[in-house]
Amino acid sequence: MAEYDFIFPENPKRRQEVNRLHQQLLDCLSDSFQATNKLIEVLNTHLGCRLASIEMQRDGTIKENCDVIIQTMTKIQKEMQKIDEALKDKLEPTLYRKLQDIKERDTEKIAIVQKVISVILGDVTSTTSAVAVKLIASNVTSGIINTLVKVLGQIGASLLGNITVAVISLGLDMIVRAILGAVEKTQLQAAIRSYEAHLVEFKSASQKYHHAITEVINTVKHQIK
Repeated sequence: MAEYDFIFPENPKRRQEVNRLHQQLLDCLSDSFQATNKLIEVLNTHLGCRLASIEMQRDGTIKENCDVIIQTMTKIQKEMQKIDEALKDKLEPTLYRKLQDIKERDTEKIAIVQKVISVILGDVTSTTSAVAVKLIASNVTSGIINTLVKVLGQIGASLLGNITVAVISLGLDMIVRAILGAVEKTQLQAAIRSYEAHLVEFKSASQKYHHAITEVINTVKHQIK
């Protein structure tokens, strides 16, 4: 036990908790990268987008990795906005309103989109309309992605933002020094509170995002059968 642990006997336990919460944060980040890449693959294949896949930077900070996802999500939203605006321009107002109506069945929305999607995108696959409906005529690219972007921005701006992703492999004492520069009780407690507060929102937003992407992918699989 280090000398300062005699003054703060709960510090070893707190360091373990910081380590555990840091790993949970990394797991959520990794899941967000994977889900985003799955979405990118669908967009490139079925909506003619040309988005580059992203990779978690192990030598980068939490903030730098959050920024990568945020920037990519912003690009995805812009692509969806272009298609949405084109649909609004090509469809009769009543049909476009049906497309935005959450009470309208997806089958009806797909039929509406099919009327004009080839004019907008040119050669399209049989699943193009279904993917467009799932992403545009829903809250995926507006509500769900906006929420995750907001949470990622808050994490990047917090005291966790400057922590290097790879710090988890350096050992507990190195983690604490890298995060806090010291091992005082108040600093460890502050780190734990920050992790816990952000993880609650991050886990919720990440799960909803991952679920939405899974729905899109399942829609693609269903259309291909």
